[in-house]
Amino acid sequence: MQIPLQITIRDVEHSEALETHIRDKASKLDEFFKHIMSCRVVVEMPHKHHQQGKQYNVRIDIGVPGSEIVVNRDHAEDIYVALRDAFDAAKRRLEDYARKIRGDVKKHEPKRPAESRVAAEESEGETDE
Repeated sequence: MQIPLQITIRDVEHSEALETHIRDKASKLDEFFKHIMSCRVVVEMPHKHHQQGKQYNVRIDIGVPGSEIVVNRDHAEDIYVALRDAFDAAKRRLEDYARKIRGDVKKHEPKRPAESRVAAEESEGETDE
């Protein structure tokens, strides 16, 4: 990834392993779309007083030409599961955006009305004789 990655970690114990994991995941996004202009990752634990255990929120903002892709994943009890889910969703969104930019839209052949199909088949039969 050519652009600087901005990582924000709130209300979660910061570790070098966590930051390295985020950097690895973010660098792989470049494989799906080469023209990423910016990437911001926010990892937080918004509900400090939650009764059911720790719940993590991961938000990824990806700047692409002409748009911004935002992925927000809540409520995973494992921070690495939350990161995996968020980056998987970001990957799918980038792939969809890349297809849209390239114009890779499946195009169907227009259906011919039954009358013109029969007329075309008859005219083809006449040339064989």
